[in-house]
Amino acid sequence: MFGSVPSWGRQQPEPSLYTVKALLVLDSLGQRLLAKYYDSTFPTAQEQLAFERSIFRQSQRAGGEVACLEGLTVVYRSSGDLVFYVVGGCQENELMLLSVLTCLLDALGHLLQKEVEKRWLLDNMEGTFLVVDEIVDRGVILESDPQQVIQRLSLRVPEPAPYGFILFDYLSGSSERRDPGNSHK
Repeated sequence: MFGSVPSWGRQQPEPSLYTVKALLVLDSLGQRLLAKYYDSTFPTAQEQLAFERSIFRQSQRAGGEVACLEGLTVVYRSSGDLVFYVVGGCQENELMLLSVLTCLLDALGHLLQKEVEKRWLLDNMEGTFLVVDEIVDRGVILESDPQQVIQRLSLRVPEPAPYGFILFDYLSGSSERRDPGNSHK
């Protein structure tokens, strides 16, 4: 055993912040409604669709919330006529992935004020993408607390008038002030 490498000398996979490989929402027939892939595990559209069909079949047969498929850890949950999936690498902690899934469902449910359904999701796709982007960015988990996600989305306010409009008012001699705190005009 002189030529073998001791177990403490073996290279372990480097820890990574990039824990989410994909986030998917499929309808009750397995059709894609939302899919965000964060790495090149499935580089082509055909590979992505094949994976989605495979994961949907697996989740229909299995009764749990966690599945291992093609060397990946997948957590999933049904809500109404939708199935939500969070996909991570085989070394990822299922509880971390499950916290992302729970945050997504809770934040969307709060916005809807009830269970998330296909019709609502399709009508509010822009808001759904905003929620997803607040939770995961390029595979990095940013937030797992749904209240924080909701608070961040509610704090988004319209941007102030572009500088050009203020400059135009100044150059044109407009005496009207845009500052609501100013009592005289």
